[in-house]
Amino acid sequence: MCHVRSAAARRHGRAGDDLAGRGCRRVWSSWDRMGDGVECGMDDEQRVNLGVLLFIPYRYTEDRMFRALQDAGFDDWTLAQCRVFQRIAPDGSRLTDLADQAQMTKQSAGVMVDQLERLGYVRRVPDPTDGRARLIVIEERGRRAVEVAAAALDEILAEWKTYLGTRNFALLHQILDQLREITDPYAP
Repeated sequence: MCHVRSAAARRHGRAGDDLAGRGCRRVWSSWDRMGDGVECGMDDEQRVNLGVLLFIPYRYTEDRMFRALQDAGFDDWTLAQCRVFQRIAPDGSRLTDLADQAQMTKQSAGVMVDQLERLGYVRRVPDPTDGRARLIVIEERGRRAVEVAAAALDEILAEWKTYLGTRNFALLHQILDQLREITDPYAP
């Protein structure tokens, strides 16, 4: 397999742009040969499957945000717990909804929420719309973690906007928003 590194990353020597250094490698699949990969005038050696191209920035963002949380003292939870936590709505979420959105069983999500509750990030409260149900809500410690994560995300997006330029950054956002309409069952 060849390493994936853009010409721009080589030219600018940007840390983190050497995707091979982050464990990313060229991914060959039958989809590439069926025309589902990125064309853009690239030869087969340069072309990466579009799904991988969408995943790499997500993973980079998730890693940077998790590192920022750890650096800020929120080092007592796992990435898996963060993935469940980030799906909690501002006014609280039911466990079944969290499990569905995190694509895990209700039992697994329950274990994660139990752990997050013991760590002080969330608590369970009665659901005001259904006395039998409970909502998972974010506690003060969790709100502080959200602030740290939001600041890290703002920093990442500012870097991308600088790198891509305002126009391309806005276009990227517009295209991804448009794709969300047909790919995100939880979109508002």
